[in-house]
Amino acid sequence: MASQPDIPDIRLDPNGLYREEIFTDRKAGTLRRLTPIKIDGSVDGTRAVLFSGQTQLLTPAGVLPLAFDIEASTLEDALRRFPDAMKAALDEAIEEAREYRREAASRIVVPEVGGALGPGAPAPGGGKIKFP
Repeated sequence: MASQPDIPDIRLDPNGLYREEIFTDRKAGTLRRLTPIKIDGSVDGTRAVLFSGQTQLLTPAGVLPLAFDIEASTLEDALRRFPDAMKAALDEAIEEAREYRREAASRIVVPEVGGALGPGAPAPGGGKIKFP
């Protein structure tokens, strides 16, 4: 098969590799621990371990998935900080929804010049009684 010029050449960065581990209680959510590794698979102690959390909340509008970073240095620390990080992510999601609602409410609808019915059509509005 010939290579296609519109497909980007995607490569993994050998200096930015992480080993991913997932921890869950199968109730509240999941924790991800990303341990930096070298190209040979050994732990890279020059970079920090990263933690992130994921959960889903049931809202009147449906399920709201939340994903968020957790500032922690150990798994125990990440577990302890999970609730606060989740609340901060929820507050951010609520604020984004409010901002979206404000933007949608502030849009100005301008009718087209000449009306949508085209030239020669009666003007919209008014009753059906016509005087000669």
